[in-house]
Amino acid sequence: MTAVVAPSSGGPEVFEERTVPVPEPSGTQLLVRTKATGVNFIETYQRSGVYDVPYPFVPGSEAVGVVVAAGPGAVNAAVGDRIATSQAAATYAQYFVVDDDKAVRIPEGIDPVDAACVPLQGVTAHYLVRSTYPVSASDTVLFHAGAGGVGGLAIQMIKNLGARVIATVSSDEKERIALGHGADHVLRYEDFADRTRELTDGRGVDVVYDSVGKTTFEDSLTTLKPRGMAVLFGGASGQVPPFDLQRLNSMGSLYVTRPSTGAYLRDRRELEWRMGELFDDILAGRLKISHDQSFPLTDAAGAHEYLEARKTRGKVLLEP
Repeated sequence: MTAVVAPSSGGPEVFEERTVPVPEPSGTQLLVRTKATGVNFIETYQRSGVYDVPYPFVPGSEAVGVVVAAGPGAVNAAVGDRIATSQAAATYAQYFVVDDDKAVRIPEGIDPVDAACVPLQGVTAHYLVRSTYPVSASDTVLFHAGAGGVGGLAIQMIKNLGARVIATVSSDEKERIALGHGADHVLRYEDFADRTRELTDGRGVDVVYDSVGKTTFEDSLTTLKPRGMAVLFGGASGQVPPFDLQRLNSMGSLYVTRPSTGAYLRDRRELEWRMGELFDDILAGRLKISHDQSFPLTDAAGAHEYLEARKTRGKVLLEP
């Protein structure tokens, strides 16, 4: 089979297309023929050396596909089932294996490409809005990168809960996208802190969700009301430098948290709850999927360049 390999750390150009053996499932594993693989910022960190991984390295944890073989202990899916996961490994490939406890079946009526947009970004949006800071109808929320994959899904979820959403974007085109997701106000990054204060009559927002990181984090804190929460869940502009926690006291007893998907998918019950609600909302028309574009598997470098240039307007996929 074909797999995309990073033999060492570096830019997108380090990726190589290699022919490798098809993995064999054992125990509770499923062997899945890949339909689509999600491209996510964590893979750019792994490829570039920001995160420590063993090289040569095949990226990817998120994918959908059809089960073609199963280990003797697999009980949650069978051959022929369409499954989705964000907890596999080496999914930049034509086939991958995943423990059946980490995958869910895709309901009838959902296109597999749409399903591929959900396991990581959808679950991330779900835990951010439902668990990290449980949004209520009385809240005002600031969400950075409102035209992105997580932002587009999260804004819809927040509006379904009845809250007010202020989003940030970098262009007129992305402003139209964020408004289409339901954002009440859309701001540019250059003056988002001042404008957010104006829009809240100086009160500040209840929560700010920040995946941009280095260039926005300091100003994000200034948009919060006393005892507000900053949720830092990414670093598209770079990692936030070390921070003096005593400043949270002087700024109004603020909260800061750095959530990760693994901590919000602790067991199968939690996985089924989050994915089940997402699939139900898609089928009911309450959640519109934002699929930006698909790249061929062999152009993983192009997909990474596109992601790192912050051109995305939704989910980016690789398709074999």
